Amino acid sequence: MKYLFIVQGEGRGHLTQAMTLEKMLLKHGHEVVGILVGKSKSRHLPDFFLKGVHAPVHQFISINFLPSAANRKPNMVKSIAYNMAVAPKYISSMNYIRKTIASCGADVVVNFYELLTGLTYMLFRVPVPQICIGHQYLFLHKDFIMPEKAFGGYGWLRFFTKITAIGANKYLALSFRRMRDLPKQKLRVVPPLLRKEVLDTVPEKGGYIHGYMLNSGFADDVMRWHSAHPEVELKFFWDKDTDEPVTRIDSTLSFHTLDDTEFLRQMAGCKAYASTAGFESICEAMYLEKPVLMVPSHIEQECNAFDAMKSGAGIAADRFDLGLLLDFTEGFIPDREFRQWAKAAEDIIINELEIYYKDSDILVNKIKRKFEK
Repeated sequence: MKYLFIVQGEGRGHLTQAMTLEKMLLKHGHEVVGILVGKSKSRHLPDFFLKGVHAPVHQFISINFLPSAANRKPNMVKSIAYNMAVAPKYISSMNYIRKTIASCGADVVVNFYELLTGLTYMLFRVPVPQICIGHQYLFLHKDFIMPEKAFGGYGWLRFFTKITAIGANKYLALSFRRMRDLPKQKLRVVPPLLRKEVLDTVPEKGGYIHGYMLNSGFADDVMRWHSAHPEVELKFFWDKDTDEPVTRIDSTLSFHTLDDTEFLRQMAGCKAYASTAGFESICEAMYLEKPVLMVPSHIEQECNAFDAMKSGAGIAADRFDLGLLLDFTEGFIPDREFRQWAKAAEDIIINELEIYYKDSDILVNKIKRKFEK
């Protein structure tokens, strides 16, 4: 079968999930004909993604949340005003998505939480089956519990998630743990999409703290803590666009640009991990049995952190207070069941994606006729 990926480009989570799924599909004899990635002025595709996929990658202008002046959390007022001002560009992007789906010959579109995919299916009634993949689709599960105290707007978050999946034939909700499927809602709970490199990695317990921050404004928290505890070695990754791959503050604090191989190497050898609560890296830390400090930068990550704490992955805070992480590390007990759950991902997810395989020739002809109409 032929698959087309459409990926939300913010952060590293959806990108690494797309890389992993492409390798799984190729291994099972399928083809990924293209990868469309949403872009904005504040985000750049990392080299590890461009070098790590086989299918041709194309970008389109997509809706994006603008960071605050401190580059920590999104500025919602500024984001809404900006996106309304450039709305005509999004119409062009949706038309580009529609034309690409029609011309690439894909049997199935795999949507990694890209909002314009759902809007394209709504406006143009695209006939190609769409399967949505992401932890966010677990927010639509009736058994998923939202945190009691967070940034607010959970109704909006669920609404946003539903919009991304308009026209979807199935939701594959990535989860930290097993939960019941909801066939009537077309929702299947599946393991996280961890890279083979992660599954093959043997963890070691080092003496440094490894970290990742979605917005570089959080670096102030890290440097403030570091100035009071210079004896603790810190190795943090960020999305900041710099000329050098490593910005070394001193002998025990360094900031690194995103490099997936180096990121995994540092994860495998660290004592503990601190992040802005992205789902993917939390899963990697859980698999490698590393305790996690989660500092959410927006409401979606608040839900990730709450859900991860229920699985015993770590603790949440409103700033990078790494002393909290070191205290938690003392009594941390890894979730060994998570490793087995994660290892089952390939069989479960490929089975869900091959649902149209037997009738693919009939499906392609039917889709072609609908596009012609």
